[in-house]
Amino acid sequence: MSTRKATGQEAEAVAARYLQRRGIRICDRNVFSRGGEIDLVGMDGDTVVFFEVRYRGHGSLAGAAESVSYRKQQRVLRAASYYLHRHGLWNAPARVDVVAVAPGGLRRYKIQWIKNAIQSSA
Repeated sequence: MSTRKATGQEAEAVAARYLQRRGIRICDRNVFSRGGEIDLVGMDGDTVVFFEVRYRGHGSLAGAAESVSYRKQQRVLRAASYYLHRHGLWNAPARVDVVAVAPGGLRRYKIQWIKNAIQSSA
């Protein structure tokens, strides 16, 4: 396994543990569709939440949260729409959050959870 893939999987595992400690029930991981990939899918009460997990190490020019490009946002929105359709959840409240993971100082990781970070223009 490449180190980049392993780093990504570790960041997703860190994010999942962080979210679970804050009351999110993780339902799916690494969901692939024609539209794109969703890193984590969870439930926050009755809201379906799609999580884009981003990791940036020391020396990165852009922070993890800032690294979500417009094109990536569109792919996540397409994949989320497909997921809702496929699971018959069109009437369920849903949102897309970003979880930014970076190396920490006192703790091993610094985590930033941005709720409703990606919104559909429609």
